[in-house]
Parts: sequence; C-alpha cells; structure tokens
Amino acid sequence: MLEVAVIALRWLQYGGGVVLLGAPLFLLYSFKDADAPNLEWSRPTLRLAAIIVALGSLAALVAQTAVMAGSLGEAVKPASLSFMVTGTALGMAMVVRAAAALLGLVALVALKPGRALWSVTAALGLIVAASFAWTGHGAATEGPGGPIHLVANIIHAVAAALWLGALAALTALLLRRAGPDDFAIHRALHGFAGLGTLAVLLLVLTGLVNSWFLIGPERVASIAGNLYGQLLVAKLVLFGLMLALAASNRFRLTPTLGYA
Repeated sequence: MLEVAVIALRWLQYGGGVVLLGAPLFLLYSFKDADAPNLEWSRPTLRLAAIIVALGSLAALVAQTAVMAGSLGEAVKPASLSFMVTGTALGMAMVVRAAAALLGLVALVALKPGRALWSVTAALGLIVAASFAWTGHGAATEGPGGPIHLVANIIHAVAAALWLGALAALTALLLRRAGPDDFAIHRALHGFAGLGTLAVLLLVLTGLVNSWFLIGPERVASIAGNLYGQLLVAKLVLFGLMLALAASNRFRLTPTLGYA
C-alpha cells in the first residue's frame, strides 16, 4: 500500500511540476505585456500547481520514509525524517522541491500576472523539474559516467516538463480563444512551435544518453531481443515522429497560419 502511495504521489508531483515550469515559460516566450491576451487564468492555475507540488512532495517524503522505516508510525518520528532528508539525495530533493514550490506560491500571491511573475515562477519551476532527476536511475549511476548520466536525466526531466506544461498552457488558451482569427492564438502557436521543437529534440538526445548508460554499448546489437529494448525502440521512434511533427509545425504550419 505504501509503495502505491509513493507512486501516486510521484505522478501528482509530476503533474504540478510540469505546469509550474512549462506554462510560465510558454507565456514568457509567446507574449509581451503589451500584446498579451487576458491571462488572469494563469495565476490561479499556477497557484494550484504550486500547492500540489508542495503538499505532494511533503507527503511523498513521509511515504518514502515509511517504506524505508517499515511503517508509517516510524516514518513520522523526527529521527527517521531527519535521516531521510540528510542521509539520502532523494529526501533532500523532495525538501528542495517543496521549498521551491512554496516560494513559487508566495510569488503567485504577491505578484500580478506578467513577465515578472512568469520569470520567477519559471525559475522556481526549473528547480522543481530538475529535482525529479534524483528520483530516477540517473542518480544511482556510479563511476566517472555518473555525473554525465545525472545531467542527462536533469535535462530530460526539464525538457519533458517544458513540453507538457507548454502544451497545457496552449490548450488553456485555445479553450479561451476570442475567435478563429484571434491574433493571440497565432502568437501562442508560434511560441509553442519553438519551445516544443526544442523540448522534443532534448528529449530524444538525452533519451539516447540514458539508454547508453542503462543498456550499455555491448548490448546495443541485441536491443530488440527483450521487452525493455522493444519498448525503448518504440519510444525512440515515437519521439522521432514527434520531432518531425514539431519541426513541421514550427517551420511550415505556423508561418502559413500567420500569412493567412
């Protein structure tokens, strides 16, 4: 049961984290204050994301401590929590994630929607997204390749959050569009085209690096011989198609819409 809670809380944090990074970066990249549409929805949305990340991280800290300590009763003891935070990179990452989300919540309460708020929120969202690298395999790699694998995992997590969060913000704008010829929609599509292409490219490149460490060069030839390898190949093909679609949207569809 505790393991299920850990997994559920991890996905909850992912959901809030992608919005906290991708949405403000998308708005920052797509609009200037002078030509921005009504973006009042952005602040309550980002507030909710910050609350989800903060509470989810703290709850996950307790749940993960319970898994390691053997029971929830042991997990809530100060000594157990202290060891989890100071003795493991995973625990420290959760605390940093919660702190960044809480600082983001303060900014979202104090500042009005605009470039200043989006910049602060995106910077804190970057910390949140990067911290997820310490929950994966990249933080467990030892030897001289360990730092390279960890950096690749950080970039992979940030790129995924950027792409998914920007997609969520674009969807919110489309649902609130004033009309089919809304200028703000073209600006949003143009912004997503640039960010989406970059994010997918980084996902593909860092995915290849992660695969190199997980599989090893000596097993590349037999990669399709097991289920993990087959899923990995399917994932790479899917990301390749996503990159092609992102490039088509960036260099063909969006410019055509601008001239229409």
